[in-house]
Amino acid sequence: MKEFLGKDFLLDNEVGKKLYFEHAAKMPIFDFHCHLQPVEIYEDHKFASITETWLGANGYGDHYKWRLLRELGVDEELITGKKSDKERFLAYAKAMPYFVGNPIYEWTHLELRRYFGINEVLCPYGGTFVK
Repeated sequence: MKEFLGKDFLLDNEVGKKLYFEHAAKMPIFDFHCHLQPVEIYEDHKFASITETWLGANGYGDHYKWRLLRELGVDEELITGKKSDKERFLAYAKAMPYFVGNPIYEWTHLELRRYFGINEVLCPYGGTFVK
């Protein structure tokens, strides 16, 4: 069985692997569909927490994550409200198993792996890094 979101994730053939590892992997990322405010990028904003980065603050954030949480019936205070970052993050983690099959599931885990070095599955119960 292949490693969950391993280095060959979505690379199904040798040509794809060669193109990615020998060329694309070395290129900068140009993300024109971003949920950060341009001023945050321009000013090199330092986020206070992963919750602020993923779920946002001050009315800005990832509306795709918000939509999924709302569809699960998560209280708005845990999505865009005034609950603590920890409470909001744990609500997102608790919802994660319901996201399987949605690209947000893979995006979340790719971000955890690539930017934070976390290779575990995000979920609110045993076998996870959420305590």
